[in-house]
Amino acid sequence: KSSAKAMEKELVTCSLQEKEKTAINRNQVFQMPQRKDLETKVIVVLGKAGMGKSILVQKICQDWSNGEFSQFEFVFWFDCKQISLPEKQYTLKELLLEFFVKPQEGSKEIFEYILQNPAKVLLVFDGFKGLHEHENFSRCSAIQPEKDLCSIKELLSGLIQKKILNGCTLLFTARPKDKLYQHMSKVDKIIEIVGFSPQQRELYITKYFEGLPYCDSALKLIKECEYLFSHCYSPVMCRFVCFLSETILEMGEKSLPSTLTEVFLKFFQQKIMLMQTDVITTQNQESLATLARIAWCLGVKHQSVMKSDLLPSKEVKEFALKYGFFLPFAFPRHSDAEEEEFGSTFSDFVIQNFLCALHLLLAEELKDRSLLKYLSFPSKKKKPYNWLDLMPRFLAGLIFLQDDPYFCSLSNEDEKQSTKKQKTLLKYIRRLQINNFCPERLLELLHCIYETQSNYLLQHVALRLKADLSFLGIVLTPPDVHVLHSILKRSRKEFSLDLRSSSIDMQGLKALVSLRNVTSFRASLSDTVRLWKFLEQTKDYELLKAATEKFVLDPFKAKTMKDISDLSDLVEMQEKMMNCVEDASGCTSYEIPAIRNLRKLEFALGPACGLQGLLKLVKILAAFPSLQHLDLDALSENGIGDEGAKSLSEVFPTLTSLETLNLSQNKITDLGAENLATALPSLSSLKTLSLYNNNICDFGAENLAKVLPAMTSLRVLDVQYNKITGVGAQQLTDSLRKCPHIKNLVMWNPTIPYGVLEHLQQLDSRISV
Repeated sequence: KSSAKAMEKELVTCSLQEKEKTAINRNQVFQMPQRKDLETKVIVVLGKAGMGKSILVQKICQDWSNGEFSQFEFVFWFDCKQISLPEKQYTLKELLLEFFVKPQEGSKEIFEYILQNPAKVLLVFDGFKGLHEHENFSRCSAIQPEKDLCSIKELLSGLIQKKILNGCTLLFTARPKDKLYQHMSKVDKIIEIVGFSPQQRELYITKYFEGLPYCDSALKLIKECEYLFSHCYSPVMCRFVCFLSETILEMGEKSLPSTLTEVFLKFFQQKIMLMQTDVITTQNQESLATLARIAWCLGVKHQSVMKSDLLPSKEVKEFALKYGFFLPFAFPRHSDAEEEEFGSTFSDFVIQNFLCALHLLLAEELKDRSLLKYLSFPSKKKKPYNWLDLMPRFLAGLIFLQDDPYFCSLSNEDEKQSTKKQKTLLKYIRRLQINNFCPERLLELLHCIYETQSNYLLQHVALRLKADLSFLGIVLTPPDVHVLHSILKRSRKEFSLDLRSSSIDMQGLKALVSLRNVTSFRASLSDTVRLWKFLEQTKDYELLKAATEKFVLDPFKAKTMKDISDLSDLVEMQEKMMNCVEDASGCTSYEIPAIRNLRKLEFALGPACGLQGLLKLVKILAAFPSLQHLDLDALSENGIGDEGAKSLSEVFPTLTSLETLNLSQNKITDLGAENLATALPSLSSLKTLSLYNNNICDFGAENLAKVLPAMTSLRVLDVQYNKITGVGAQQLTDSLRKCPHIKNLVMWNPTIPYGVLEHLQQLDSRISV
């Protein structure tokens, strides 16, 4: 348990949401200005299945062969499906110069050159998911790892731990869910492929249909089906939708299916059932059922590849290859003496997911109720089939499409059975405590319900959503947003959404914010300001006004310089908003409610940026008229020092609502305390002031003592853990007699003799230690 917690902590430390995200070009992938050239560099490319990770690394290899990335003299690319067989062992030399490429001559000299010049070597491992099960990554225990036989896990571990080929560059591709375990802390750079923007989707579709007579019709057809267009953010799904659209347009039909399940039903039907005789149709149904069972058997083991001798018949293999469900796959030879082994791999992860769902529905041994355990949303435990993440959605969709003519052409299941399964699912979902679901499972449920297109179920879920929906830190893809939007729209409830760190795109944010029953929302400041600027440019002043009134900022925690910059942008936006609202309504003054209502602001930039961030923050503090709590105490210590204290004190007269000021652990000395003391009486509402754990001595205490009687609203003062002696303590106690309004003075300091402090406490019980 403790090792699992340690791994979880490390994964949290490397969370993508905590990093500032910036778009990069392909030629910037290997740029790491702050890294030493002599050490191994580890780069991870993350992206959901079908996002184009493999295409990216193949393009990098192609660019290198054309003269780019000249820092590398050797580039080795490995498909992890090929090298991850558990029984295989390699030396590093065998992996590089026998498995990947076989030089005609001089392999010994080439390998020695590689060992002596590791900085000139790039190793690419594509599809990292195949390299681990659920146990910890193996440690490399070989005495001479470059020469000894090791499993691929041990070799990779040695490379990442810099025991093998230290100084090389490692590039991994993986899905976001595939944990890299303890090696996450050794990753130097994480790149995430987020898919196509709406403009890129349109470009892809236009290029796909370029030169065809129905090019314009195809784009219009796909965009009209908003759900399928949202799925086109994934390159592989975009290709599927284009293929289906092409077939539909050729047949003269006018619309696309409304769900993903219907898309793939139609895809399979068009592939294998068009213009077939009854005999061939029956054969194809049997072959498809067998293929579906194979997809499931491999899928539960997180596999998509199998050897040819494991296929039940030649007919099934020919069927799968003929219709493009399988692709040929060559297993690597360990030596020249071995015969080359051939097998097959599913051509696409979505096809395997769909076939798995089809198997669960067609398998006679599965009872109706047992199907429910394969819908992953109800489980409070870890999802058992998270590698097959689309399978539950297809399964729910197929249960409600069993009387569809396309489904009937793929199976011979009777109608009574299908009705029974629908009723079982309906009864089950009615019993779910939907308002207790965590965000991930709620999204999974919404997707599954959407695929059923059951009005009853859609309405049932919509009415049972809780009013406060938080997706904080949960990545919301365009299909997630579409499904969430369509179900929220059905509800009569009013909703508050938290969309911070969700990577939601501007179109998705606009869609959710524009819903009338979404009465308030939180989102990252940069995303929100970008949306407002867009609405301003498009002169959609009505939605702009609604979007600003729904936006919630309180409480706000600044953790990076970007947070401070975004807050400054928000304040700047208010001035622009005044002009917009004046044009739209004739009103001459306007305050953004989020700015007007901000009551608590936490500042936690740490010592590196603390002072710089505060100097920028104080310029805009006056814009927040309701600010009651300003907290500059952070675990990492902001260290604003005397300069920061002086700068902050200059804006005290504008902070008329401030009730709590926390300046603990900020390296403030007597000089800073003097500047603060001069301005503190202007904080007319201040009730609590904390200067805990600073470097204030007696001179600073004397200045504070002088102004305490003038701070008539103050109730609590904390100056413990400073460098105040008995002299300063006596001055504060004397001042306290003139301050009946103060309820508590916390004054323990290691430099005050305990007897003195005890005596002062006897003189005034408001002193606490």
